[in-house]
Amino acid sequence: MPERPYVIDEMISAKAIAARIEELAGEIRHEFADTDKLVVVGLLRGSFVFIADLVRELNLPIEVDFLEASSYGNAMQSSREVRILKDLRGAIEGRDVLVVEDIVDTGHTLNHVSGMLRSRNPARLRTIALLDKPSRREVDFRSDWIGFEIPDEFVVGYGIDFAQRNRNLPFIGKVRFTDAEG
Repeated sequence: MPERPYVIDEMISAKAIAARIEELAGEIRHEFADTDKLVVVGLLRGSFVFIADLVRELNLPIEVDFLEASSYGNAMQSSREVRILKDLRGAIEGRDVLVVEDIVDTGHTLNHVSGMLRSRNPARLRTIALLDKPSRREVDFRSDWIGFEIPDEFVVGYGIDFAQRNRNLPFIGKVRFTDAEG
């Protein structure tokens, strides 16, 4: 099946993202000022750009780990079934943990991952999402920190993909289909 043609309209500029990350990092530094080491857990794959920029702003003792969860595949809609494709390498019991997500849509993924990680008894577990779509929420979950609240649009860029494309865009853009189906 051929890919539907689309264009990407910029929603959030690279400059706005950088400024917001600086603000968020200040709040996180304050929250974890007393930590021995903060385990920053990136949810792959969408968060990799966000986590890289965020950890450079934190100025705290940090360990980075990754967890891969999937509820989308190549689809534009969540399947609501969260699968863990890659688990953490290290233990988090008794440690401070910050889970970094690219976008909270239905809330199923971050809710599932947070519950799973809480069962491992971290000292503190907080979450941060670059983007939040509260109009799509199906579970009662809200990140401790949110970069930007956005409307119900399909977005790409800054690590977020559409069928593994457009992750390398420096901004967040809205996908707009240009064919008759869109």
